[in-house]
Amino acid sequence: MLTRTLYRLVDIREHEVRALVWSFLYFFLLLCSYYILRPVRDEMGILGGVKNLPWMFTGTFIAMLLVVPLFGWVSARFPRQRFLPYVYVFFIANILIFYLAFLSGWQQAYVARAFFIWISVFNLFVVSVFWSYMNDLYDQAQAKRLFAVIATGGTAGAITGPAVTASLVESMGVSHMLLISAVLLVFTLVCIQRLSVWYDAHATEQQQELVQRPMGGSWIAGVQLVLQSPYLLGIGLLIVLYSTLSTFLYLQQASIVQASFSDSAERTSVFAMIDLAVNVLTVLTQLFLTSRLVRRLGLPFSLALIPGLLVIGFIALAIAPVLSVLIIVQVLRRAGNYGIMRPSREMLYSVLGREEKYKAKNFIDTVVYRGGDAASAWVYDGFRAMGLSLGQIAMIAAPLAAVWALVSWKLGVRREAMEKT
Repeated sequence: MLTRTLYRLVDIREHEVRALVWSFLYFFLLLCSYYILRPVRDEMGILGGVKNLPWMFTGTFIAMLLVVPLFGWVSARFPRQRFLPYVYVFFIANILIFYLAFLSGWQQAYVARAFFIWISVFNLFVVSVFWSYMNDLYDQAQAKRLFAVIATGGTAGAITGPAVTASLVESMGVSHMLLISAVLLVFTLVCIQRLSVWYDAHATEQQQELVQRPMGGSWIAGVQLVLQSPYLLGIGLLIVLYSTLSTFLYLQQASIVQASFSDSAERTSVFAMIDLAVNVLTVLTQLFLTSRLVRRLGLPFSLALIPGLLVIGFIALAIAPVLSVLIIVQVLRRAGNYGIMRPSREMLYSVLGREEKYKAKNFIDTVVYRGGDAASAWVYDGFRAMGLSLGQIAMIAAPLAAVWALVSWKLGVRREAMEKT
């Protein structure tokens, strides 16, 4: 019954069904785990002091600079089947440490800031590794057919996570959300093992030999690969523009929510409900729109669509800089990113080699992303210090969104040309 339903909904081959189900479940568990914690992170950002958010973004960037060389060292020396579980076990242990810190009640503001920084690293790192793994498992043709469906699994998890937090946080308390998140993350290890078994059964002998070998190279190879490739530099620019505009909206959201609500659990619940609205819209987009957009209108259009619409969104904010408009723009931007642009963006890597898929991609998704976050947070802080209003900042952001759309379009064109060669 499940298989027949899949065949009706998805352009899938018989031998891919098991892998698709495990990939879907893997991403569901991963994002459910994260989205249980995301509203907690947003609340920790307020408890740590909204005025300190630029410092927390900077701390996140510094943490990335420390973690990425460690990841490069591990991925260079261990085969995929070993280093992927190591990454997740490391983060599970981190969650448990923070759980104990929350229970102790020690130095709440400092623990809040540390948690905000840690989860910003956790989110980008585990999701980046997930998509690297997917690009390793599936070829280019499979990526076009299956990535939108796999992304839907993540969105389903992203709907479930904030729903769990919104319904339980006021009765169980913030700290106990961490335990639920850790348990879900443990089950991703089962998915990795089952996907490895599937790959071994269907890959050629040469492919099996390749993934069983460590990638080799130095820990800094990801940086070198990016600097040597105009294509990867273009992806890096796309990420910087995306993170800059996302940070502007996030900082505006934090200030407005802090002014509107005084209770910590209530604010956490509000953040969870915003996440829930985003993710319901995302899953509808992924199920009924994303694959059709890519197949019929092409990857360049799919990549440029959301930044193009965000130009309109920032102009609307400039005209009416009020909470309701900000929330609408934020919800539509995030849903569009997760539902359309993120799966399309991951396809940019499917034409590259294994080192680019893991090391270069991880560097872009973590250090470059959080570097953009940190820089744009200070720029935003400078704008506010100069007395610029929300509407004026939105007017500055609109042309940046237009540049983001142009860069996205050009990358999509380049990727399609590389696929044909």
